[in-house]
Amino acid sequence: MTLDNIIENIKKAETIVILTHEAPDGDAIGSTLAMKVALKQLGKETDVVIREFPKVFDFLPGRKEIKLDTNIEKYDLAISLDCADLKRLDGNEYFEKAKQTIVIDHHGSNKMYGDFNFVNPVAPACCQILIGMFEYFNIKIDKELGTCILTGIITDTGGFRYSGVTPETFEFTADLLTRGVNVSDIYKRVLETKTKANFELMRRTIDRMEFLEDGKITFTYITNQDLKEVNASVGDHEGLVEIGRDIEGVEVSIFIRQKEDDENTYKISMRSNEYVNVSDICFKFGGGGHEKAAGATMQGNIEQVKQKVINEVKKVLK
Repeated sequence: MTLDNIIENIKKAETIVILTHEAPDGDAIGSTLAMKVALKQLGKETDVVIREFPKVFDFLPGRKEIKLDTNIEKYDLAISLDCADLKRLDGNEYFEKAKQTIVIDHHGSNKMYGDFNFVNPVAPACCQILIGMFEYFNIKIDKELGTCILTGIITDTGGFRYSGVTPETFEFTADLLTRGVNVSDIYKRVLETKTKANFELMRRTIDRMEFLEDGKITFTYITNQDLKEVNASVGDHEGLVEIGRDIEGVEVSIFIRQKEDDENTYKISMRSNEYVNVSDICFKFGGGGHEKAAGATMQGNIEQVKQKVINEVKKVLK
């Protein structure tokens, strides 16, 4: 599949919906809004459906146009961004009913569930893929579009800290700087500014953190009761899994949280440092992601989920 197929389907579509994965992060939100802003240059009005929108990203262009649902039952085209699996796609009912579907992603675990799939697992962020794509489409990457793109790159690379960063990542960032994109402002907004609720949740996760297997594994969690007590909003749990990974000697950080509408279901987030492929571990539980950052969903209570995940991690520890 070539980029020509993608632009051909975009140009002929009258109605387009843009989607991303549930519990979206900065790359998911940045890429969806970037696509909306870009397609507007091509004369295309699109719908972006994101049902959970962390307020930390309220500054992004196009934020006010995001919808929870639409009254269009069958779109000509549905575009999925930064989502490896149809099951995790927020608004997948629109995707499944659309006449044509496009998947753009950077996860190695992508299941190629679209009619057209453009997946580059080498890219550190979906937003980085979009830069080359937009240039091929002759779309002008201005300050507005560049702000969306750089938000995705900064968040998915941890502020350029992760091993997936490529030379092109810095070249693209330098180019966006020349176009007026405020890199330091984006960095501060998405990586350094914390809500009070996020800070309170951080304190609880640190208090509960356990060190296992001679300090190679950390485990911690939050519950729906925690979220209620600190008056948490969407996205206030983001970044908590990183706390364990940043501790000396830790190879794998495990963080779980109750699913809001089902107290017997837990969302698992995992991070690793050097050699453990957490995507492979999460795949065993029906999830996936990247080699050093992945997630899954599992049923049970805290202790059951904890033991199942830890047992799998133990198998690959050195």
